[in-house]
This record gives sequence, C-alpha cells and structure tokens, in this order.
Amino acid sequence: MPSDRLSALDVAFLCLEGDTTPMHMAAVATFQPPAALDLDGLRELLATRAARIPALRKRVRPSWPPLGGARWRDDPGFDPGLHIAVETLRDAYGPDALAEFTSEWIAAPLDPRAPLWNIQLVGGLPSGEFAMLLKVHHALTDGTGAVEAAFGLLDDIRPSPKARRAAHRPSPQPQRSPLRLLRDTASTVLGSAAESAGIATAVLRAARPYPISPTVTRNSRQRRLGFVRADLADVRRVRKTYGGTDNDVILAVLAGALREWMLNRGMRPDARTLRALVPVSTRGRATAGGGNLLSGYLCDLPVEVDDPVARLRAVRETMQSNKRGGPYRGAGALPVLANRLPCGVHRLATRAAGRAAPLLFDTVVTNVPLPGLPLSLGGARLREVYPFVPLAPHQALGIAVSTYRDSLHVGLQANASAVPDVGSLADAVGKALAALYQRCP
Repeated sequence: MPSDRLSALDVAFLCLEGDTTPMHMAAVATFQPPAALDLDGLRELLATRAARIPALRKRVRPSWPPLGGARWRDDPGFDPGLHIAVETLRDAYGPDALAEFTSEWIAAPLDPRAPLWNIQLVGGLPSGEFAMLLKVHHALTDGTGAVEAAFGLLDDIRPSPKARRAAHRPSPQPQRSPLRLLRDTASTVLGSAAESAGIATAVLRAARPYPISPTVTRNSRQRRLGFVRADLADVRRVRKTYGGTDNDVILAVLAGALREWMLNRGMRPDARTLRALVPVSTRGRATAGGGNLLSGYLCDLPVEVDDPVARLRAVRETMQSNKRGGPYRGAGALPVLANRLPCGVHRLATRAAGRAAPLLFDTVVTNVPLPGLPLSLGGARLREVYPFVPLAPHQALGIAVSTYRDSLHVGLQANASAVPDVGSLADAVGKALAALYQRCP
C-alpha cells in the first residue's frame, strides 16, 4: 500500500493524466456463481471489503509549494459505495457485449478529487456468469501492487501455518557504526548519481529518428478492447522445446501477431522494428512497500522476421542481454530515472516529455502473474482475468498479460481511431501461438 508521500514516479503518472490519456490500469475478471446471482448483495460485500483497505480510502493532496510533491490523505467523506456500480447487459450492447461495454467504461478518467479507483459489476453474461471490472490509477500503485490490493476484495485465502510463521518472523538487522553508516550513505548517493547519468545517456542513444513508427497516432478518448485466452501448457511446451522463459515466448507470439496485423493493413513490417517497453517490478529489491516500484527493459519485437522460431530466438537474445545488464541500466530503466527527479520537474515537463514516448518505444507489454490458488468472490469461482495497461501518449496499443492456473489471458487496449480492428489483432495472437506450437516436435 502507498506511503503517505507520493514518490516522484507516482507524481509523474499524475502529470501524464489527461482527457485522452487516462493513466489508470484495469482488469476484467469473470466469475461463475454457484447459484442465483445477487449483484446488489455483491456490491455491498465489495463496499465492506474496500472500506478495510487503507489505500482505497485515500485521495491525493498536493503539497506546498504548488510545484512540490503530493501526499495521500484520508478522504473525510469516503463512501466505498460511490465507487462501485452495477450494470446488466442487454441486447443493445451487441454480440460482443462485455468488450463493448468495457471499452466505454475504461475510456472514462477517474475523478482526481476522489480516491483513485472504481469497480463496475456486470451481469447478463452467458451461462449466468458476471464480471468485475476494476480500475486503479497508476499513481496509486503498479501492477503487482494492484493485484495485492485486489486480493483484499476477494474471498479470504488462508495461508498454511508454516507460511504464516515465515511471514511474521523478523529479519535480523545488522548494527552499523556511525562512520560505516555515513560511508554507506555517501556511496549510495554517488552510485545513484552515476547510475542515473548512465540511464539518461542510454535513453538519448536509444531514441530513434524518423521514419516515424507505424503505430504512432493522435490521442483519442475512444478505446477498443480485445480479449485473448490461450492454453498456458502450449506456451510452456514451446519454452521447453526452444528455451528461454514463458515471457520470451509471449513476446515472440505478440511479435508474430503484430506482423500479421501490419501485413493485413498494408504496412511493411520490414521497414522498422517495433519496440516494446517491458516493465520490471523491483519490489523484491526495494525496501519500500507501496507506490510504484518499477524499472523496465526495451525489447525489439522482430516483426520483420517471417519464421516464428527465429522470432523467438531474437527475442530471447534481447531479453537475456537486458537481464545481464540488470534493471537499473539501459534506456528501459526510464522509470528509475523518473523516480529520482524532483517532483517539480515532473509538474513542469513530464506531459511534454510524454509526447516523445514513440521515439523510445512503440507499445508497452506488461506481464502480471497471478497465484495458482483457486480464487473466488462471494463464493463465485474466478474463471478469467484480463489486465489492461494505459496507453502512452500518441501510441495506438498497450498489451497486458496475466497467467492464472492453466490459462494465459491477454488484454489489448487500443486507440479506437488507430486500431478499429482490434478483433483481428486478437485473432492473430492465437494464430501466432499456434504457429510456434506446431513447430514443436
């Protein structure tokens, strides 16, 4: 959960917010209830649980002076029920009713004067299912933190006694002399300065000249969403055959899907490689417990390569090179650099700098794994969960991935003006995975 003071990176996400660039993450989770559905009762249950989560009770209050930072303050009039709405889909929403409804819902910015989250319960789905749509501003937390907050809304998961003992066991803290403490602090400050200079230099070197990326577009208020579900066993079969990680396979699959989508739209995929910013959580390396704890890697998606196995090898080599350098080096570590700038710099320059994002990367591809435990809400079993990442300024597409039990879920959020055919891109993801799977012996 966030601390009282927003970090510089948290403030940067607030500064990027605009009518056409809402900076909230989202998730669409579908559930199968065991009996007749009572959405109003479920709304009351969620309101009760949301009231117990400290982060969901807080709103942003700017600090003094005006160009300074900001703090989280409890909302004196907090009513969780005002953040939770209920809707039942009708025939008017069309054949892909949930995607159409969610596209309108996700396009609406959150109210900056209130706690920065929203839930929409949606009934009327096939087979008696319902959906919970969750929206959380990126200033509040990153994807991993959003998952942790969402657990507080779901039914309790009881850890084993051994896990509970391990969680409450205090870590030994070594004692340091005042001289050692001063020396360590100075070393950290100097090391951070050198590290930041290295990241800034890498960003300048990584910026690409024209021709402009084929995915650059005007910002738009309208969104189109795509949902892709695949068998996680297929991804792991490919990984075991050709090496790398599950995420390498997913990036290669997305490269293949983007290649087919570009060809179908009459674009030349060999004209320019598409580049993805792949966020990396630093929660395991940081001591703080809330807000955004992020770095990132830049990964060229080899859309110019026709052979799916060759695409996977190219992605694997790029990601291995990134990991050898670590999450605090290279142009992908831009979030680390942003977190070290004064908040006043973000308030003056971040929105303008955000317009230059296409010079560095073409899309964001984030992976938020979920635990393999069976999850539920009000006794209803969780079936699917599709995450969505906000669109960077002037970019047409953002891609988020989650793995839950035996399934891979891909959420595609697109600028509706630039990608009206998001359904064809969703179909291409399945085809690209099948093409890799068929090459496995």
